[in-house]
Amino acid sequence: MRLGVLILPELRWAEAGARWRRAEELGLDHAWTYDHIAWRTLRDGPWFGAVPTLTAAALATTRLRLGTLVATPNFRHPVPFARDLLALEDVSGGRFTLGVGAGGSGWDAAVLGQDPWSARERADRFAEFVELTDLLLREPVTTYRGRYYVADAAPMAPGCLQRPRLPFAVAAAGRRGMRLAAMYGQAWVTTGPRRVGEPLLDAEAGAAAVRAEVERLDEACAAVGRLPATLDRIVLAGPQLEPGVSSPEAFRDTLGRYAEVGATDLVLHWPRPSGPYAGDEAAFERAVAR
Repeated sequence: MRLGVLILPELRWAEAGARWRRAEELGLDHAWTYDHIAWRTLRDGPWFGAVPTLTAAALATTRLRLGTLVATPNFRHPVPFARDLLALEDVSGGRFTLGVGAGGSGWDAAVLGQDPWSARERADRFAEFVELTDLLLREPVTTYRGRYYVADAAPMAPGCLQRPRLPFAVAAAGRRGMRLAAMYGQAWVTTGPRRVGEPLLDAEAGAAAVRAEVERLDEACAAVGRLPATLDRIVLAGPQLEPGVSSPEAFRDTLGRYAEVGATDLVLHWPRPSGPYAGDEAAFERAVAR
């Protein structure tokens, strides 16, 4: 089981840089950040852009894989975004993974002044977003005409270091999203079942819920002719699932339960002093250190 951490982009780099370096020192396999304009209850606090944050993290580390969990169509257009991703991947030396998702209806969904999208439109936009981003990162020049996105001879030289393009980790819970993960993803991402306002699921209940999702993912793979074993399965703890870092023993149990249901990776949030994802940083480090 590979292990990763999600570090919110809320600290000035003079402080944040040490956190990314510490993630590598702890022996973690990958580190991620959110790609939002603003996020939930932290909307009025400090918040930095994901691409420059990850670029700085790439320069501060040598081994960690880095990525977004997740970028969405809410305020991104595939053409300029793909250009930014090429540069980020190049600076990282080929250590970048693009985590993508359909997005929600929070602050990011209206920050550009658009009317709220229906669930159907959000899913349709996400499908086009993934399809076009895939083409842009594979091809030297891309022309595309979709309902929502257009590219007119968009150049993408010199292309990705990773071939045929940098990997996608596709967050999905529904049928259409899982099909996109099976078609385009090198990994699938889940946060567990959506249970807003309810207590986090412990490792036993969380693993049972993820098992049911993995079964649906396997069906999506079969539908597009893909071997399920070729798709990594990333579980992001914190939003709905208890991270289980109260002790190294508890954490080993958590890892074992998710591994048993087919997860290949577990990602935890770096503990904050208060508010969302509050926790004991020392206990976190003791649990995850390799």
